[in-house]
Amino acid sequence: MNAPATLTNDVVDVRDQFPGLPEGWYYLDTAATAQKPQAVIGAITKAYAHDYATVHRGVYERSAAMTKSYEDARTAAASLIGGKPEETVFTRGATEAINLVAQSWGRANLKAGDRILLSRLEHHSNIVPWQMLAKEVGAEIDVCHITQDGRIDLEAMEEMLTEQHKMVALAHVSNVFGSVLDAHAAAALAHNVGAKLLLDGCQAVPRLPVDVAAIGCDFYVYSAHKLYGPTGIGALWSKHLADMPPYQGGGSMIDRVTFEETTYAPAPTRFEAGTPHIVGALGLHAAIDWVREQDVARLETHERGLVAFAREELAQLDGVTLYGPDDALGIVSFNMDGVHGHDVATILDDAGVAVRAGHHCAQPLMDHLGVPATVRASFAAFSDASDVAALIEGLHKVKRIFG
Repeated sequence: MNAPATLTNDVVDVRDQFPGLPEGWYYLDTAATAQKPQAVIGAITKAYAHDYATVHRGVYERSAAMTKSYEDARTAAASLIGGKPEETVFTRGATEAINLVAQSWGRANLKAGDRILLSRLEHHSNIVPWQMLAKEVGAEIDVCHITQDGRIDLEAMEEMLTEQHKMVALAHVSNVFGSVLDAHAAAALAHNVGAKLLLDGCQAVPRLPVDVAAIGCDFYVYSAHKLYGPTGIGALWSKHLADMPPYQGGGSMIDRVTFEETTYAPAPTRFEAGTPHIVGALGLHAAIDWVREQDVARLETHERGLVAFAREELAQLDGVTLYGPDDALGIVSFNMDGVHGHDVATILDDAGVAVRAGHHCAQPLMDHLGVPATVRASFAAFSDASDVAALIEGLHKVKRIFG
């Protein structure tokens, strides 16, 4: 097995920075959650061991220092995608961020008869919150088709959109196919009918340079743990925060509280009720700094090369069905004839290869494909040609076992 020249000549060699990757273990589940570089682990340890204090409350020196670090993290989280800190809310992750938009902007702006447009390849987190909102306010949900190679069909989207559509919510990069949305075109189509566009950037931000201003979207969400950062922290960016009411109440998000009336802090503070995940934000900042050191554009080239290599090798195996486009980013989904994905993943695990098998929180997409599950191999900055070789060798073992 010979790796393409683009892999051998322009490899991102960072594997030794990841203590969670022992020799002989091949981690191909980054689309679910990324392993953490030592720089992130060290930043989190330092924050808890030496620097820890509350934020926005204490007047003592360490609290003031931690508050500055926390707000510096917000600035980093915003600038990573071309936004401003006052437009950026820390959340528990992309799931909470989408729920925030649905329950705040959605409840304030959607009514009976309005329509929401999703696509067939969305993650459950970009389906269920809109279903809950639609049921509450009497709105309707439409589902845009996908192309044969697994992209959101923008021509079909243009035909479906009407002036009744108020929200379009789409994955920037599919977590099953790795297909990349033409986000700028999607924004233009949504805005042509007066709708807002929300983008789920969970799979995009670790792999793709993102500029929300250039895209022209209205909301952008992502999670830290897919970006080599900690779990339990993510970000919502929007230029509409000032017009959105809070959807959770508690400490920090207030201006003044009396039993007669409460007034709220300006955005983004009004959306961050309670003590925040302080160290998580600092861990996210460290992850952003680490990704920037590697150069996101270089990571994109690296992961596209790995996907192309993996798809080429998989296509040579009899009985393998590949899903998604040939130019997918970071993710390859496939099935083997006559073998359930869970069995494939179990045998691969015995061979030291960790992949995801299941519906990938995209059951409507599995229904569309007519399968209960797929096997998903997803790559990262620390992945290299040896991961692909281990995957293919493991699949040969699957074929020997199942005949």
